[in-house]
Amino acid sequence: MKCLKNLCVVAILLVVLTAVGPPAGPAGVAHAQTRRSWAGTVEAPDFPPGMEWLNVARPLTMADLRGKAVLLDFWTYGCINCLHNVPGLLRLQEEFRDELVIIGVHSAKFPHEAETDNIRRIAARYGLNYPIVNDRNFVLFTLWGARAWPTLVLIDPAGRVGGAHAGEGVYQVVRPVLQALIEEFDQDGRVDRRPLDLLRGLPRQPSTVLSFPGKVLADPARGRLFVADTHHHRVVMADLSSGQIQGVIGSGEPGFADGAFAAASFLRPQGMALSPDGRILYVADSGNHAVRRVLLEEGLVETLVGTGRQAAHYPPLPGTAPAVELNSPWDLALEGDFLYVAMAGSHQLWTVHLSTGEVRPLAGNGWEGTADGPRDQAELAQPMGIALAPDEGRLYFVDTEGSSVRWADVGPPGGRVGTLAGSGASLFDFGDADGEGRSARFQHPRGITYYEGMLYVADTYNGKIKRVDPRTGTVTTLLGSVHGWRDGDDPLFYEPNGIHAADGRLYVADTNNHLVRVVDLETLKTTSLVLWGAGRYGGPHRASPIRLERARVEPGAGRIVLHVQLPEGYVLNDLAPSSVSWRTEGEGVVAVQPAEAGTVTNPRFPLTWDAVFRTGSGVFALDLDVLYCLPEQQGLCFIEQVRLEAPFEVGEGGTPDLHIGHTVTLPEGVTPPGAGQLGDGA
Repeated sequence: MKCLKNLCVVAILLVVLTAVGPPAGPAGVAHAQTRRSWAGTVEAPDFPPGMEWLNVARPLTMADLRGKAVLLDFWTYGCINCLHNVPGLLRLQEEFRDELVIIGVHSAKFPHEAETDNIRRIAARYGLNYPIVNDRNFVLFTLWGARAWPTLVLIDPAGRVGGAHAGEGVYQVVRPVLQALIEEFDQDGRVDRRPLDLLRGLPRQPSTVLSFPGKVLADPARGRLFVADTHHHRVVMADLSSGQIQGVIGSGEPGFADGAFAAASFLRPQGMALSPDGRILYVADSGNHAVRRVLLEEGLVETLVGTGRQAAHYPPLPGTAPAVELNSPWDLALEGDFLYVAMAGSHQLWTVHLSTGEVRPLAGNGWEGTADGPRDQAELAQPMGIALAPDEGRLYFVDTEGSSVRWADVGPPGGRVGTLAGSGASLFDFGDADGEGRSARFQHPRGITYYEGMLYVADTYNGKIKRVDPRTGTVTTLLGSVHGWRDGDDPLFYEPNGIHAADGRLYVADTNNHLVRVVDLETLKTTSLVLWGAGRYGGPHRASPIRLERARVEPGAGRIVLHVQLPEGYVLNDLAPSSVSWRTEGEGVVAVQPAEAGTVTNPRFPLTWDAVFRTGSGVFALDLDVLYCLPEQQGLCFIEQVRLEAPFEVGEGGTPDLHIGHTVTLPEGVTPPGAGQLGDGA
């Protein structure tokens, strides 16, 4: 325990916000016992110089924040409990947008998490637009006496420490205290509601076909691939060979709604399982704490189990579907009438009996740990990937925070949990080493699949694909080295999460590269599967229109010419057709050839239409969906979606042709990715 100016921050302040703070009750209700002074008595220390910051114009100081309430969130991005607090933090930020500044203090558990670029990517994934400081050396963590992730510290508008809270439930605990604190300081005008001009939020992210895909599922019998397009909040179904999109499940907007594919909504979906007849797809809807059932032939999404809310009881209570509260279900596996669920949020494995609706734990007592033993006594650590080995009667799983591969007996009561590979000694014994059994090391693996007697693991933070022999526990690195993107015999991956084996191939959700990678298990050659087709966006064109300057053209025969300039060094992707759709409005155009409205796929610019203009006015409207990439990286593309509206007048003194121009610019902070790496902005 580190103390701050003779005050043991965590030891004392945890009592302040939990024991003396508001009792459990409806969100936003400030109970009578909160009507006390929440002003601090100890001055908050300043941020040490030389630390790396995100989402701000320059490093912040406590002087910059005077007049604002400040909430420090000590977190690390692989921690499921930290991610559970994100919705509450964003809700507080929205409700107190003028009075509160949230600062994420990222104190990494794993070396991979300590890299600023990786923190930037996770901020983009979860929409963390508040300031974040990289506390890679635990300077702030130690200074404030934090002992666990997450820990939150509240600083009053005078710059003094007001209280702290460790664990989840940040909104319910902090909201009434924050409300009372602001009311107290408002009485003598000490709350500064002026915008803090140092904040700049997240940079605009590259628009890609997939956004941080989490899991994949191949269906070779029917030539289909299902991709959990996690941060587009949908599931994409594509042709297994060509990558042509056959359907999109979900509107693409975050939410929790059943119904037809285009109307249904998910929140960061992850693992999937497919019924043997290929008619039902089960989806772990992690952000909604639910398991969804997709009726593929009917085009409908239903909720199998879950309420859309994180379980209030810890660990969750068993019950009968659908009204059973879950806690971050992350992956699924199906055998007969049993659907197995990796319940990452409660450190357990669960089962759903599809005939009876019975939902209950299979393994794990809810304590985060590495202890083997009887299923109901074993300790698990954030399982995020599972794979059945039917012939062995075992469910293999990656214990992500324990950086190990483990197994659980399935079947009647009395089964056990054991560790196959990885240390299993503690939550902090990780690394990157091949070897046998407990001598091998992983770093935060998130994906696992079983194929022809072998296990294949997505060793996420090491950026590698590893093979594990379930008979001996021998671990061998198959592919990967440093983080990046490269196809071929020596491929690179960037935080691979999901992995599924079928028909002699591995399909990998290469999350930070926004891609699906395909590995030939015989040659180990890796390719990137390009997803393309009209369904790739999952809904109507969403780009905001750009109204161009009004042009003047002369009446009679002429042309409409569209000029599109790509960033230097980039080309259109020949493997995934771009498209231009257009229509005419007004009386100024009599005819356009080849048609008055339509779509051109795989266009080449400049794109020309023959037209006949007549006196009057009109608008030529275009929707551009342009996929562009570096010539050597045809599997990794950016998308430019834009709607152009080109108004014009027809009359004497005009030009014979209507020229329309658009320049495509790389997203903010993205530079041509040398050596195939994808940048996402500073």
